[in-house]
Formats: sequence, structure tokens, C-alpha cells
Amino acid sequence: MFVVNVEGAVHSDGKWLMIRRSDKEDHASGMIALPGGKAEREGNTSDILERTVKREIEEETGVLVHDKLTYVHNTSFVTEKGIHVVDIVFLCKYKSGEASAKDPNEVSEVLWMTAEEILEDPFIEIWPKNSIRFARQKLSGKEGEGQ
Repeated sequence: MFVVNVEGAVHSDGKWLMIRRSDKEDHASGMIALPGGKAEREGNTSDILERTVKREIEEETGVLVHDKLTYVHNTSFVTEKGIHVVDIVFLCKYKSGEASAKDPNEVSEVLWMTAEEILEDPFIEIWPKNSIRFARQKLSGKEGEGQ
């Protein structure tokens, strides 16, 4: 059984919305990542992934994104506690809101960073870097190149 996690690659004016995960988080504490979170059980429904990513972005950062989301890519990983996770990333366009850390138990810092800043930062893990690479390709219409 997998946990389903979604993340939003939120883009605005040449920058990407990133969070620093709280030191209180079980998985990837203190690391810079894309905002997102786990899908919750809703019974029979549609668009659960899209609703989840929009909700999580707003809950974590106060930012609202436009309704049109673009699928970027998916991965799987195993957490430090042995939980298997499927992670789906969506490209999101900023709509409104002042970005800030809404819950210090989840997010300790919110950052707007250029792709170059993200890709060149030695302390950011490969996973968010790959997500930004792929999201940038989608944004530019060059998906499939260099993959």
C-alpha cells in the first residue's frame, strides 16, 4: 500500500515557491522542498490530486494558484519510517496571496527562488531539483528534452 503525496511547482515572475520543512516533520525535516502533502480519503470523488495540491499550497504558504494545473512527473520513495509513497508533481501558476509559513510545525520558511538558485544550491536534495527541471521544461513547452 502506498501513501499518495502531491506537490506543487508554483511559478511566478521567474521564481519558484519553495518551503523549508519544519524540524518537527518526520520526513525530510529541515530540507527545502516544494509545497504539498498527502491526499486524504474522500470516498468516491474526482480531481482529488488537484484539490489536494491546491489545498496544501494554501495551508502551508497562504498562496492561491489558478485552477489549471499541469502534470509534471511522478516518483516513489520510502520514508525514514519505511512508509512507501507515490509522489505526483503539478505545475501551478501563482494567482494571489502573500507567501508565508502558515504552520511552524510543518513549514519553517517560505522562499521564492529562481531555478538557477535551486539547481545550484548544494543543500537542496536532487528530488526537488529534478521536479523544478521538469516543471521548467513543461513551462517552456520543451518537455521530453534532456530526460
